[in-house]
Amino acid sequence: MGNRGMEELISLVNRLQDAFSAIGQTCDLDLPQIAVVGGQSAGKSSVLENFVGRDFLPRGSGIVTRRPLVLQLISSTSEHAEFLHCKGKKFTDFDDVRREIEAETDRVTGTNKGISSIPINLRICSPNGTINFPLYSIYFCLPVVTTGYVGVVNRSQKDIEGKKDISAALAAEKRFFKSHPAYRHMADCMGTLYLQRLLNQQLTNHIRDTLPALRSRLQGQLLSLDKEAEEYKCLNPDDPSRKTKALMQLIQHFGLDFEKRIEGSGDQVDTVELSGGAKINRIFHERFPFELVKMEFDEKELRREISYAIKNIHGIRTGLFTPDMAFEAIVKKQIVKLKVPCLKCVDMVIQELINTVQQCTNKLESFPKLREETERIVTTHIRERESQAKDQVLLSLEIQLSYINTNHEDFIGFANAQQKTNQTSKKGHELPFFYYFVLFSEEKEKKYMLPLDNLKVRDIEKGFMSSKHVFAIFNTEQRNVYKDYRHLELACDTQDEVDSWKASLLRAGVYPEKTTVKDSAQVESFSMDPQLERQVETIRNLVDSYMSIIYKSIRDLMPKTIMHLVINNVEEFIHSELLAQLYSSGDQYSLMDESPEQALRREEVLRTHTALKEALNIITDISTSTISTPLPPPVDNSWLHSGSLHRRSPPGYSVPKKHPAPPAPSLPIRLEAPAPPVSNSIDTTNTTSRPKRIPPSVPR
Repeated sequence: MGNRGMEELISLVNRLQDAFSAIGQTCDLDLPQIAVVGGQSAGKSSVLENFVGRDFLPRGSGIVTRRPLVLQLISSTSEHAEFLHCKGKKFTDFDDVRREIEAETDRVTGTNKGISSIPINLRICSPNGTINFPLYSIYFCLPVVTTGYVGVVNRSQKDIEGKKDISAALAAEKRFFKSHPAYRHMADCMGTLYLQRLLNQQLTNHIRDTLPALRSRLQGQLLSLDKEAEEYKCLNPDDPSRKTKALMQLIQHFGLDFEKRIEGSGDQVDTVELSGGAKINRIFHERFPFELVKMEFDEKELRREISYAIKNIHGIRTGLFTPDMAFEAIVKKQIVKLKVPCLKCVDMVIQELINTVQQCTNKLESFPKLREETERIVTTHIRERESQAKDQVLLSLEIQLSYINTNHEDFIGFANAQQKTNQTSKKGHELPFFYYFVLFSEEKEKKYMLPLDNLKVRDIEKGFMSSKHVFAIFNTEQRNVYKDYRHLELACDTQDEVDSWKASLLRAGVYPEKTTVKDSAQVESFSMDPQLERQVETIRNLVDSYMSIIYKSIRDLMPKTIMHLVINNVEEFIHSELLAQLYSSGDQYSLMDESPEQALRREEVLRTHTALKEALNIITDISTSTISTPLPPPVDNSWLHSGSLHRRSPPGYSVPKKHPAPPAPSLPIRLEAPAPPVSNSIDTTNTTSRPKRIPPSVPR
């Protein structure tokens, strides 16, 4: 009916709908719908038939159309009709279409003039008539009139009974408007053909306005699928070597992912949780030093052991000098106790490595067998390296036990130890600490600060039915910790969080509570000898000094040992040997068997990705193709609301105002001519619901 630009846009929408149908989605253009609304026998069916160019709707007396009819008109080289409830069946005889509409109506509503809101979906393919329009005949739609009125002349009952075809009726309608004195000055704005052209332009404008938003939405969906689709493209079933290529690519990605999580060299930084490498760093520099501090010496028991060692070395003799053998015996016993925290450090690192491997293999969930085999091989290798690391740690402690180097530059020596004996000694061993953590506010005002002097950490027993792990900070001099609080309690959800807090406090110089000897009078009878007391204190100072050297050495050596024997070795194994072991473990083709769910997911992603690209190409093509053939301009509706309408309107014609709407029932498109009433019949024998007055020169 119309312009070429409109037909290209309509064709574009159909192509887009086909592309979306391939992925099971709908092309959400929100196209405008034509609602044919009117009273009984008002001419609704006649208007639809004029659009289609065929007689296909049921007719009769009373209520004939008792169900909504959803009619879609498609341009086609052949002429036929299809019902949604009769998929695959094509109707070439439109009398059969009418009978099927009547039969389908009776199947739902019965034969007793019942009414149903369930629509009948009908698609008509034809080279004639208004094409590619979703037409809706709905009884219950009364939107506000916004585009004015168009007068039409329909066939009368006599014309229908006389088998007057649509083309003859349209020609008679055209002659009527051109010859009638009341309408000939506006004949170009009346009639079915003008109504079709007006509706086509409305649809064209809507599609033109909607395409940019649709393009943006499609580009966003395509971007979200690009990465996943790229990963699936290597799994092309038509490629016989696809499994080998995919296996190599997946293992390469696995190795890179593992390295990024450990080394922290990834370009995508996780802001939700710590990576495996960050957690291992905390183990090295927070958890392990804290485990060393937790190896608390029982001061009373330690002094008793030193006293027994001195007495046993002297035997029946009375010693005048402090024996160095007592010092070595006590130091070696304390070094042996370091095995527990050192081995625990290895265990914690190994567990983090295994957790990291499991996180990396989650990306292999598309191939369950490959994921299981990869995780098994790497975990087995990690366990092997764990044994070697523990052996090396124990060997390092054995080396420390093999020779007590009292000539170390940091060792206090006997002379300094004896001088320190005469001073007030600090009970218990202390580690040198570094203030890496700032546990107070940057404010300089004292009321916002928590002094760390004389603070200790003490565990508190969990309350009944409590899931929290609680510990407290208190002052050893019985002073308030903060304002009126004697102590501050901190509650954590897990023991790991408690240990992390304690390790941070340790860095700031707040140590766990230790058992101290309050008064020398409370010591056992062996300490009553002043000379023995001085010897015990001297040995105690020497042990404290030498163990500080050992702690410093162990804290430096443990991360290096684990990095060399475990972490670096595992990374090298994944890059150089993992793929070979996968090939030797069995049939590599079976490793690449996809899970049924993943196969469906891959097909869906690739299909959706292809459809989205096709839809965007369609929109791009239509945009570029209209450079030489511009799209039709927007519909000019100004005549509907301008003063010119008064000059072109027939006498007595009431111009609808834009605001407010007319009080009469509003229709989207009025399918009868405005006043003065125009007969939709060419004969004086009309139904009772149609106007009986016949304007002059009605075409016959």
